[in-house]
Amino acid sequence: MTIKIAPGETKIGWIGIGVMGSSMCGHLIDKGFSATVYTRTKTKADSLIKKGATWAATPKAVAEQSDVIFSIVGFPSDVREVMLGAEGALVGCKSGNVLVDMTTSEPSLAIEIATAAKAKGVHSVDAPVSGGDVGAKEARLSIMIGGEKDVVSALQPCWEAMGKTIVHQGGAGAGQHTKMVNQTLIATNMIGVCEALLYAYKAGLDLNTVMQSVASGAAGSWSLSNLGPRIINNNFDPGFFVEHFIKDMGIALDEAKKMNLCLPGLALSHQLYLALQAQGRGRDGTHALELALASLAGVDWLDR
Repeated sequence: MTIKIAPGETKIGWIGIGVMGSSMCGHLIDKGFSATVYTRTKTKADSLIKKGATWAATPKAVAEQSDVIFSIVGFPSDVREVMLGAEGALVGCKSGNVLVDMTTSEPSLAIEIATAAKAKGVHSVDAPVSGGDVGAKEARLSIMIGGEKDVVSALQPCWEAMGKTIVHQGGAGAGQHTKMVNQTLIATNMIGVCEALLYAYKAGLDLNTVMQSVASGAAGSWSLSNLGPRIINNNFDPGFFVEHFIKDMGIALDEAKKMNLCLPGLALSHQLYLALQAQGRGRDGTHALELALASLAGVDWLDR
């Protein structure tokens, strides 16, 4: 590494200020990192600017003012634009800079970015996260990391500001492959959570009382404990957007096809979420799957 990464010394850049990015960047600022930020809608940066962040008009301009540049955007096409585009971060990087993409994206794109970065003397890391809006706010995300070991180690002060479970998975793309494992686990688990609550409702049970019995036993899961109460209360605000989950499952299914893997559970979940999106729920949280399954059963969940 040609730079030392430490609060008060390292200048960070942040690209993408959404449901999770705002909290994640905010934690780095709170730890003493100076930050230059960019997002397509400038007003989304207001809270970070109040914390002392500086606004930049393009990802390139962010990189020109930074040592380590983080991004967390929506889709692989967005990653390509903000990292490799004509006004992307790599164009503004100098030798020794570090690019860290925390978007859930394509493993092949992570490798492409790493290759392009290396040609310019820039380090690249893929580091998708799990934990949703709550994990981001409470700085207890699980961070799955692909990249060179010494670069990943040097970034430890940044990882610790944002997450609790920090694991280096291997070379470029390994973080993204690990996130695909994570999303595959969530996909069928969400079906189980939503079907179980639908069953409890149709059986005439009190949903909150049911949660007391099942959430702490063998059937327990993060999704049940954290999203179950939101489902019961008809709170479908996004901790993670349906449309982004559909994107993730599509990536996982594409990667599985390349490996000659048949993943029927993931494929089923993907289809159910596509139905939910078709019902106009693409910007709801992933737990809104309850509404699609309730509709199949002829239940008006929102008016129950």
